[in-house]
Amino acid sequence: MTSAPRTSRPVDVGRIAWVALLVLLLSFLIVPIFIIVPISFGSERFLQFPPRDLTLYWYGKFFTDPDWQAATLFSLKVAAITMLSAVVVGTLAAVAMVRGFKSGQRAVTALTLTPIIVPNIVLGVALYLSYAPIGLTGTLTGFVIAHTSLAVPFVVLTVSAALHRTDPALELAAINLGANKLTAFVLITLPLIAPAMAIAAVFAFLVSFDEAILSFFLSGVSNKTLPRMLFENIDFDISPLIPAVATVLMSVSLLLMSSSQLLKRRKGKVGNGGSE
Repeated sequence: MTSAPRTSRPVDVGRIAWVALLVLLLSFLIVPIFIIVPISFGSERFLQFPPRDLTLYWYGKFFTDPDWQAATLFSLKVAAITMLSAVVVGTLAAVAMVRGFKSGQRAVTALTLTPIIVPNIVLGVALYLSYAPIGLTGTLTGFVIAHTSLAVPFVVLTVSAALHRTDPALELAAINLGANKLTAFVLITLPLIAPAMAIAAVFAFLVSFDEAILSFFLSGVSNKTLPRMLFENIDFDISPLIPAVATVLMSVSLLLMSSSQLLKRRKGKVGNGGSE
């Protein structure tokens, strides 16, 4: 008994072309980022790829230089306060959008998501013109307000998605048993959306820590964020110190993004366990 002849599948030239184009575009975006890392370990006083010898000198200079230390600490301080304020404001806005009055839902949504739509350079000009007359430029308060406005939309989107997945009947049951609305929210809903709030906090920290455009408009002589300091030194410093600083920024971002992914997986496992 003879077997049927095998027919070869036709080659999908169009699909291969799209995959090749995708790989080319991703390589164009990603490869320059990873080239920065080996350059930062170069021993020469100028940028060279590949580096002849490897050294940690430029990382040591970054962590010991007073100006870079001040910029790093200021960025961390701004990002930490921004994270806390954005989580509080964004969570309240998300609750108002999902569980609040339906008549004002569109207005709250438009107000909280506007910073995502408006270009950062336009927002920077507007904030500078608003801050300059009242002396908020170059201050910690000014940076926190500006960065919070950028971070709140990410918190709203993340927490809103979590609120849509929670059952409002749980709160109603607690209220029927004698709890007021605030107590029911704190004891029932808040623990359910806590993982989403933690993920939103990571995004808020990253938005603030990596923000560069607003920093150009808001930085003063003394208070400069790390991205602003980085861009200032690019103009006249061609040493591997700049790639070293960029690598540190990238490492912090990757570390926080990895932690947010772990929180997502843990949240998914908890949700699946609860549904079972």
